Amino acid sequence: MASTAAPSRDDFAAMLDDMFGGADSFEGRVVLGTVTGIENDLAVIDVGLKSEGRVPLREFAPAPGQKAELKIGDEVEVYVDRVENMHGEAMLSRDRARREAAWDKLEVEFAKTARVEGTIFGRVKGGFTVDLSGAVAFLPGSQVDIRPVRDVTPLMDIPQPFQILKMDRKRGNIVVSRRAVLEETRAEQRSGLIQSLAEGQIIEGVVKNITDYGAFVDLGGIDGLLHVTDLSYKRVQHPSEMINIGDTVKVQIIRINKDTQRISLGMKQLESDPWDGAGVKYPVGAKLSGRVTNITEYGAFVELEPGIEGLVHVSEMSWTKKNVHPGKIVSTSQEVDVVVLEVDAEKRRISLGLKQAQANPLEAFAAAHPVGSTVEGEVKNATEFGLFIGLDNDVDGMVHMSDIAWGVSGEDALNLHRKGETVQAVVLDIDSEKERISLGMKQLERGGPVSAGAGDRLGKNQVVTVTVLEVRDAGLEVQQGDDGATGFIKRTDLGRDRDEQRPERFQVGQKFDAMVTGFDRSKKPTFSIKAMQISEEKQAVAQYGSSDSGASLGDILGEALKARDSKK
Repeated sequence: MASTAAPSRDDFAAMLDDMFGGADSFEGRVVLGTVTGIENDLAVIDVGLKSEGRVPLREFAPAPGQKAELKIGDEVEVYVDRVENMHGEAMLSRDRARREAAWDKLEVEFAKTARVEGTIFGRVKGGFTVDLSGAVAFLPGSQVDIRPVRDVTPLMDIPQPFQILKMDRKRGNIVVSRRAVLEETRAEQRSGLIQSLAEGQIIEGVVKNITDYGAFVDLGGIDGLLHVTDLSYKRVQHPSEMINIGDTVKVQIIRINKDTQRISLGMKQLESDPWDGAGVKYPVGAKLSGRVTNITEYGAFVELEPGIEGLVHVSEMSWTKKNVHPGKIVSTSQEVDVVVLEVDAEKRRISLGLKQAQANPLEAFAAAHPVGSTVEGEVKNATEFGLFIGLDNDVDGMVHMSDIAWGVSGEDALNLHRKGETVQAVVLDIDSEKERISLGMKQLERGGPVSAGAGDRLGKNQVVTVTVLEVRDAGLEVQQGDDGATGFIKRTDLGRDRDEQRPERFQVGQKFDAMVTGFDRSKKPTFSIKAMQISEEKQAVAQYGSSDSGASLGDILGEALKARDSKK
């Protein structure tokens, strides 16, 4: 019986050529090989080609940094890069085989939009590299977590789920997202958790983040907003005054919006409301102590107890300082005494008075300076309606422009005095309710209502009888009536003609008529005979004739003088 010889390697290669169309068709494919030997750090693999190939042992390790558990006779999948290199060996790769197998699997998972497992193992520009069972994917930095992560080290080398965002096998690009998985998981958790919560429920949570307007509290998979106004009944400028990140806090659920999945939380709702019974605790007229917590243009807020603040309006801050910013009267954190003016518990408002807790300087002034007394002070300010005079006890009095000087009003009266000038005045009225002191300066003048009758009051352009008190080269010092106001007639005002403008033609004690032409800065009247003559001439011409009536000026004046004398 003839023996049958075993096929040689050349015969086996020929068989492969018949089956696969030649050894060249192996290139670019994943094939099954057998480990025939282990040399140093290399595994010798026979895939049925003319020559064996060598693959580094590290490519067979379960994970980077681990040792490969491989022995002779094991069957493994490898990728045939080239059938034969320059040394006559097959070019094989376990990594390429794993990568190709991984791509096949990932394409299936990507089509199903399923999650895949991977490990973050390196950093690259703009993100990180992820091993997806042999295929390398790119993880953008923005896709690592829901919120920015400063340190990714704790997330590296840990198998975790990812979502494939984009794949391109030709270019070898895969983009994955860890954030998408977290958001989907979180949404599922939120949806389930929000169904288990109810408004009014008291629950514990952990402070995750703090902002200017409040804090976000983790309720076990869903966040709620604890607004700064719901932290406490007392004034809180910033949430960090009461809580810190990482604190465990007890809160009450105020509102749940299941459409937007937003939850509003409160801490003060777990405390007793200090406004309960505020009307009894703080009756109108009560004098209390408090701390200034905030200052605005319109007043200052004073804390009477934690959670209860009252407003001191700017008009209730000082008896004497008007139109002054509240910050110039009180300062933040200052302890002050106040008086309760009004309480509205429903609107949570208390009106307070700062000046009411202090002695009213107006009352002290009224006691020391009753109506009719004379006071002295400095002109502090001039307004369109009068002068403000600084008086004792840091109070101000006002002289209306009509009470500055006899016969002078408006700007003429205001211009008689300057800011900083010391003047005297009479107290005309004290109105405690309106906090006003009315003063008069003209009442101290001779000829005013204090020393003379109403008929002796002087007014501009008024013709009065005066008596010569003194004859000077510059003119005459005269006095109205017997005890009226004294004034002066300048030389040029003694008459229309030059001969009449000689002071020496008058004698002390002589009486004559003159017109009031104005008042000097000391409020003394100035008189003029000349002005009176011109005025009488105009009146006479208007009443008795005109320049073309045929009557002479002498005739007209004669008639006018006769008419005036007949009235006396």
